[in-house]
Amino acid sequence: MKTKYIAIAVLLGSMVGLNSCKDFLDEEPRSGVTSGVYYQNEAQAIENVNTLYRLGTPVTYASAGSAYIGPSASINTMLTGYFTNSYEGQELVTLYARQLTRQQNTRIVSNTMNGIWNDSYRAINVANGAIKHIPGIAMNDANLQKRLVGEAKFFRAFNYFYLVKTFGAIPLPTEPYESLENIYLARTEVPQVYALIEADLKEAVDVLPASVFASNGHRITKFAAAMALANVYLQQGKFADAATYAKIVVNSPHSLTSNDDLAMNSAYNKLRKTDDLPEVIYAYEYDASISNSSWWPTYAFSSSATSVFTTYSIFERVFGPTDRFLNVYTPDDLRIKPNQFYHWEYTNPNNGKKWTSNVAGVWYYFDEEALLTSGRGTKDWNFYRYAEALLIAAEATARSANSVTAEAAGYLARIKARASTSGKTAAQFTTELQVLSLNAFVEEVWTERLRELPLEFKMWDDCLRTGKFPVISATTKGAVTYQNLVGAANGSGAVFKETDLVWPISLDELQRNPELTQNPGYQDQ
Repeated sequence: MKTKYIAIAVLLGSMVGLNSCKDFLDEEPRSGVTSGVYYQNEAQAIENVNTLYRLGTPVTYASAGSAYIGPSASINTMLTGYFTNSYEGQELVTLYARQLTRQQNTRIVSNTMNGIWNDSYRAINVANGAIKHIPGIAMNDANLQKRLVGEAKFFRAFNYFYLVKTFGAIPLPTEPYESLENIYLARTEVPQVYALIEADLKEAVDVLPASVFASNGHRITKFAAAMALANVYLQQGKFADAATYAKIVVNSPHSLTSNDDLAMNSAYNKLRKTDDLPEVIYAYEYDASISNSSWWPTYAFSSSATSVFTTYSIFERVFGPTDRFLNVYTPDDLRIKPNQFYHWEYTNPNNGKKWTSNVAGVWYYFDEEALLTSGRGTKDWNFYRYAEALLIAAEATARSANSVTAEAAGYLARIKARASTSGKTAAQFTTELQVLSLNAFVEEVWTERLRELPLEFKMWDDCLRTGKFPVISATTKGAVTYQNLVGAANGSGAVFKETDLVWPISLDELQRNPELTQNPGYQDQ
């Protein structure tokens, strides 16, 4: 089923309605023209929706197309100063992000923003075409028609969610571009953008199948849409709504991966090397022959690994944690043990050559088959996991109840128990957590998110939504305090300014669209 789905998305997805006006695409690359002529039958509808799985925001998170810089979404975490790119002298957008100097280097960083903007709006345009035209296609299966529209609404929301977090107010087209009229739109205020996102995801939750992602042919499900909606509500501080939708996922057939042991059969190693676990709510598929994971396996090491492996010509630590960040873990946390999330040495069993490093590599990205044999990675990229649903449910339940209930504590306790090497049970953690004040409990959830999700590019979103920066102790392992984000020094010593909360609108897009204005603090030409 996996290979079949990728083949449809990659090989047939090119038939999407972006082909209808090549000259227009050259002139206005931020979105394609989607004509109703490309929605004449069921097959065309499926093909157009399939392309959304590998266009826009999914690619922003999952694509490892360069050996020297990670997916575009990874750059946001560089703002915290807790992660670095060893090649930042060339990949300047990561340097300027870490140093918080994007404002005086707008042209350099806007090149990356231009790609994000263009690809996201292309995806939104395809989704708009699907939402408009699919209801008019005669289909034998009415449920298929609803499902395809639901998937299109999920992806429209998913792309808008990334854009609004990145740029703030943005243009909000809801109709496909089918002519050159009204192609230049002004920015729409953030609350209106979120209103559309919420509406789209609610409809997706209502119409998509209540199935586990892997058993649904790797297509978006009710639970993936509910997870995204819980995320959207959490980002806005709408805690009661976030709790409602997070619990839809918590109470679904999805489940937390268990530890068989605290070594290579831990939950974290299973997540690293195994696709289609029940913990995975939504993932980006890779396959050796159709669409492999490109440079992802090389991100597990530093450049000295080129002498250890023969399968890849380049290794760079494009997204590496600082030692200061690793102090977020207590000594009894399984995730900080070697060969769980991180590692410092590796011996190639094929030739006996050893890689060692005084800074952590990311074991979570390690792909044995790709690095030792094939040179083609196949591990899927997980966007949403059940662990994150529990963390959202814990925070949102406590904050909406204004107290640390047993329910809220129980959600967090499950994450902490899985990560503990002390043998302490979830029940014991629950009891301990319930004695915390509400504020202390919420901060404990934030800290657990730092420990559980650091390699999936969630950290900056948490800074934005909370308005707080996690100050990780340099001396006491596991100790984290929270300061107001604006005015705090990041992990590299740079001080956050109000203008650091959004990225600049691409200078190319400002030139194309006279209705746009630049974000404060950034150059507009």
